[in-house]
Amino acid sequence: MSVYASDELMDYDQALERFDVVLGLEVHVELSTASKMWCGCTTEFGGEPNTHTCPVCLGLPGSLPVVNKKAIESAIRIGLSLGCDIAGWSRFARKNYFYPDMPKDYQVSQYDEPLCVDGEVTVEVDGQEYVIPIERVHMEEDAGKNTHVGGAGRIQGAGHSLVDYNRAGVPLMEIVTRPVLGTGTKGPEVARAYMEYLREMMRALGVSEAKMERGNMRCDANISLMPKGSTRLGTRTETKNVNSLKSVEGALRYEICRQAAVLAAGGRVHQETRMWNEGGYTTAGRSKEQAEDYRYFPEPDLVPVAPSREWVEELRATLPEPPAQRRARLQAEWGFTDLEMRDINGVEGALDLIGATVEAGAPAAAARKWWVSELARRANEAGVALDEMGMAPTQVAALQALVDDGTLTDKLARQVIDGVLAGEGEPAEVVAARGLAVVSDDGALSAAVDAAIAANPAVAQKIRDGKVQAAGALIGAVMKAMRGQADAARVRELILDKLG
Repeated sequence: MSVYASDELMDYDQALERFDVVLGLEVHVELSTASKMWCGCTTEFGGEPNTHTCPVCLGLPGSLPVVNKKAIESAIRIGLSLGCDIAGWSRFARKNYFYPDMPKDYQVSQYDEPLCVDGEVTVEVDGQEYVIPIERVHMEEDAGKNTHVGGAGRIQGAGHSLVDYNRAGVPLMEIVTRPVLGTGTKGPEVARAYMEYLREMMRALGVSEAKMERGNMRCDANISLMPKGSTRLGTRTETKNVNSLKSVEGALRYEICRQAAVLAAGGRVHQETRMWNEGGYTTAGRSKEQAEDYRYFPEPDLVPVAPSREWVEELRATLPEPPAQRRARLQAEWGFTDLEMRDINGVEGALDLIGATVEAGAPAAAARKWWVSELARRANEAGVALDEMGMAPTQVAALQALVDDGTLTDKLARQVIDGVLAGEGEPAEVVAARGLAVVSDDGALSAAVDAAIAANPAVAQKIRDGKVQAAGALIGAVMKAMRGQADAARVRELILDKLG
């Protein structure tokens, strides 16, 4: 753990011997609707700054919002998946605060009458289950994006800042937990597991891409400490907009060590927002507002949301298989060990890609091999998500079919992947264009074997003397001469036939 110069830290294990951890997680999820929450502007990621905007999402005088029905539907499905009760009547409110990325100087959100309340989910860490109580899921709009020029991209030390309102008004769900107690020494890991659960659930529901690196899903991580034996909640800090699983865990660990040192020295933890630095530490932001500081009042330009019981039940019928059940079912169907499944879960997006590859006709073990090993390595080197590599599950299945029918070896298949990723076409087209098919003509193989035997008489004599394992050297020589396009098993047969 890196240490910010001005912070005193207590050892993590020592901190947890003296204090109990209380977590509170506020997770923001951008929905994958075609248009924004209150207008028809596109939600497409990217684009030139301030081009996906209109008078409504810029908050211009006289513009009026209209609620996005698809966003309401997604919010209900999220709430149902989290075990929440769906309110028969809820309404929007104005949350007033002044910041450059909020063009209206207020955010349309929900306050005392949210759409979804009182749920819970269970996550597992190291074989132990932890219940996460959900207080509410409410709807709101996203803010724009500030870009700080200078100061390594952070507001501290920046020369000036730019604002892009393309994201302003994108539908946003906020999932708020109640205080999470009883995590023992596993608090940061439980928070990470909860974020993984939500990310997988959002993708299964099809309501969000949940790409944390793009800001589709981000976490405000609240934490406080209580002396052992106390039941009085401590003063919390809120580390804002943490956008990776590793960072959620790291920020909470750092705050545990920092707050423990403050309390042990007789100091007082200040209720404030904190900023996570990827160097491994948090820094103070601003004092944390209370609800009354936002001066909430009902949004006068939007009607209340009152979903019928019939509609809620129709949406309940569309819910997918819960993520944990799906993983267990697929593991059983595919015959994977716990370790193999853990490797899959450790690569973001791998489970869905393997599933789609199996559906396209590939054996599960082969699909796992290509996605978790070869393609995950390439994605990591390129710094892109696995599903953005440029190779589709159907192409991986087609590649494996060429391996299974003897057209390719695994080594040749990797060259085919090079071609597919370079935009040279489907696997079969790359094989034909690059001439990568395995040579199965016995005439050509026999000539290559004769040449290898002639070039390596000592090795040939060992094989004649019964040292069959020495054939590996001749097989290697033939494979090199054939540019890896020979059938190694057939080469071995020819060598042993020729040498008796």
